[in-house]
Amino acid sequence: MTHQGEVILAVNNLKTYFYTDDGVVKSVDGVTFHINKGETLAVVGESGSGKSVTSLSVMRLIPMPPGKIVEGEILFTGSDNVQRDITKLTEADMRKIRGNDIAMIFQEPMTSLNPVYTVGDQIAEAVMLHQGKNKKDALEVATNMLRFVGIPAPEKRVHEFPHQMSGGMRQRVMIAMALSCNPALLIADEPTTALDVTIQAQILDLMRKLQTDIGMSILFITHNLGVVAEMADRVVVMYGGRVVEEGDVVPIFKAPRHPYTMGLLNSIPRPSDYEHVPGQPKPRLEAIPGNVPNPLSLPPGCAFEPRCKFAIPQCNDAVPPLEDTGHGHMSRCIRWQEFTKVQEEEVRA
Repeated sequence: MTHQGEVILAVNNLKTYFYTDDGVVKSVDGVTFHINKGETLAVVGESGSGKSVTSLSVMRLIPMPPGKIVEGEILFTGSDNVQRDITKLTEADMRKIRGNDIAMIFQEPMTSLNPVYTVGDQIAEAVMLHQGKNKKDALEVATNMLRFVGIPAPEKRVHEFPHQMSGGMRQRVMIAMALSCNPALLIADEPTTALDVTIQAQILDLMRKLQTDIGMSILFITHNLGVVAEMADRVVVMYGGRVVEEGDVVPIFKAPRHPYTMGLLNSIPRPSDYEHVPGQPKPRLEAIPGNVPNPLSLPPGCAFEPRCKFAIPQCNDAVPPLEDTGHGHMSRCIRWQEFTKVQEEEVRA
């Protein structure tokens, strides 16, 4: 359940740059959002939009060099109800938070789990570090966590190695490891991308159940808007390292106020697309034209302007501000009013 007004994470004007031989890559360029206690916030966008770099910045896992958090603040309120700016913490203090108050599920479990240690040892390591338990008690916690995430015969599985498990089982192990210290915030970076749809549904059901049982907040990173509809309370849409739209999940799905969000929604298959009428051409999914811009040479104005069918010359003058279009629904589009009118006319037609 969301606790309105109880902000657990507030990211303000975050800028994370990578300094390369070819130039400066502004992967995250002035990103601002917040997560309330017990809430699920989804961050969506194509590859290269800055989603994962944002989550790694929150965890302070950006490789430095070449990466660097150059500006902004990441305010986190931990289990002790003390607010801290993560960008200003020492590495020693960050290690106390990472894996304890803030945990992360990575995209590919086979590259995140160590192949030479049993899954039980890997879960127990975090428990011993953050909770001060001995090896025997930590392994007992690991066994209980495997049981908690629905792995059968946990007493046996706790002594197995990652390669002895299926992809779905390994992802459950990653969730068990992330939850072993009862984090206040769980960051899930595309946790179902490598899984088939059946296992994906099971993992999503599991995460919803665990959130209800534990009351944690979730930062859900994904490019799959179908998953967003199932999981999220609010949505942040990113493009070119910036937030281009933000709001509650239902208004964004019903009436998006940025052309990029509309393009993402139009690219989702619908059941009606498969109801082919004999004698008529089969419907085709709508695609966003063009490609994601080179981060080394973003347009001077709206980054989406080269791909936008609603663009006008003024769109390229300067980066548009992120404006409130009503009821907390934010959009970074100078034409959102005209765009919304065109959208409504298309719906009526």
